Amino acid sequence: MKKSAALFAITILALAAQAQNFTLPRLAYDYKALEPHIDAQTMEIHHSKHHQAYVTNLNKAVAGTKFEGQSLEDHLLGISRRSDAIRNNAGGHYNHSLFWEILTPKKNTKLSAELENEINATFTSVDSLKKLLNQAASTRFGSGWAWLIVTPDRKLQVCSTGNQDNPLMDINPDRGIPIIGIDVWEHAYYLKYQNKRGDYLTAIWNVVNWDEVSEKYAEALKSPLLKYMELDTWKVLKEFHKVLAETYHPAEEGNLDPIKTRSSELMMNALNMKTSTIPKSIDTPELRKHIEALVKESNALHKLVKKKMKDAVIKAKLFEVHEIFHKIQEECK
Repeated sequence: MKKSAALFAITILALAAQAQNFTLPRLAYDYKALEPHIDAQTMEIHHSKHHQAYVTNLNKAVAGTKFEGQSLEDHLLGISRRSDAIRNNAGGHYNHSLFWEILTPKKNTKLSAELENEINATFTSVDSLKKLLNQAASTRFGSGWAWLIVTPDRKLQVCSTGNQDNPLMDINPDRGIPIIGIDVWEHAYYLKYQNKRGDYLTAIWNVVNWDEVSEKYAEALKSPLLKYMELDTWKVLKEFHKVLAETYHPAEEGNLDPIKTRSSELMMNALNMKTSTIPKSIDTPELRKHIEALVKESNALHKLVKKKMKDAVIKAKLFEVHEIFHKIQEECK
């Protein structure tokens, strides 16, 4: 009996550990280490209370859902298909984890030559970058974040988001991998600076870890997430895929009604794909050849539907369109 109870307890602990997908990261410095720029009490409350709450609530939000076990980046990249609870808490966890990493009590951390050159080319100087980030942070109404990101075309950009959103999320117009994130929620500065957000923004540059920011820049340039986000912004591909799925799968089961009523929509989406701006990283002659074929066969399918041809003929053409679209998807990979 005791052995069974012990095994049961171990199983429960294992399941509990499995459910706890996310944990609070440890800081690389003491709470008081960033004084006088960020006080110890703010750091302790911010990290051990606010960030811990995001972690706890994120684990609760994903538990028992089809999203359980997925990575933090998976949640963010597909946040439009997640609940508000996952959106707020996954964002809070990611944003704060980045925030702690780019802060340091060390003095004289340095930009890499590569990042400094890119900053100078994009913003004219590091001081100009700081001013732009402070402006994005100070003009963010209410709570939110200011960001320096690497965009899908590998450029630097300053932007801001509200609440706990960030540029990885597929709901944001400004997409990219953050390498600097500045928290402008009041809990980040109010104990020391009260309503003087500008003073907090001036002070925070004294504790930014440029060594870490440079590493994040180098990692971002090599990250497959950039290509994923670039492809994700090619909306016409998604629109065609949606209509194709909603007509092809019923046809597999013998139901041709969806394609008979939506063949013109499918054809127009194929034409939109042809005339759209194709993401640079996948714009190849082979891809364009497949898109031309997709337009041609989608148009042929629509004509068959208008002529009220036999179901077997329409189905065969739809399956041909489906095969061409799969070739486009393969090129995108």
